[in-house]
Amino acid sequence: MITDQTLAFLSALKENNSREWFEAHRPEYDEARADFFDTVVRFIEAVALFDPMIAAARPDPKSCIMRIYRDTRFSKDKTPYKTGFFAFVGKGGWKEGNAGYYLHLEPGESFVGGGLYMPEPQILEKTRRAIDRNYPEWLSIVTGPVLLGQFPEGVQPSGTTKRPPKGYDEANPAIGYLKFKGYYTQRYFSDGEVASDGFSDMLALACNGVLPMVEFLNAAIRHG
Repeated sequence: MITDQTLAFLSALKENNSREWFEAHRPEYDEARADFFDTVVRFIEAVALFDPMIAAARPDPKSCIMRIYRDTRFSKDKTPYKTGFFAFVGKGGWKEGNAGYYLHLEPGESFVGGGLYMPEPQILEKTRRAIDRNYPEWLSIVTGPVLLGQFPEGVQPSGTTKRPPKGYDEANPAIGYLKFKGYYTQRYFSDGEVASDGFSDMLALACNGVLPMVEFLNAAIRHG
């Protein structure tokens, strides 16, 4: 589970984001990462209780956790490390392009959610077709009490197009969602909640709320 020491390490890393500091504090990093790994294991187990795809796939926690090292090649920000841990739980891990669930751990900015963030163009087009063809079903999911009960802000776009995507008309009743470049939900947790014994249960409850949207998106990806 996440401990106060895990959060303290990440806070210190944010203040001392250099290779020299990181290497000097590698034992603390290893301990913090182990805490996060254990949390991701519990996260997968909790999601598998209500999502049949995760239950069948049983993704390897190692394939779900993203590296803490930043790619600075094309960034003006040359700090070498991310200041939080991130994991994506989906069939095949975060590289496969499926909709799934994610956990971001960072002091004061920890959140959980589910969806499909900035998918490849061909995957995005599949989801748009599914929303267009099954708009009443989509609308009932993203505006229904199950999702909004856990994510009051509803489904969010990972970017939008200014004009209707090719093949769709501005008069289409689903056009607001068809302009989305991705679909995700987000719910924040306090540091006290993150370090509590019940954090895994909170994650499961939140992700269960976004399960219908995740299943809708994955069906669209599978069937085109």
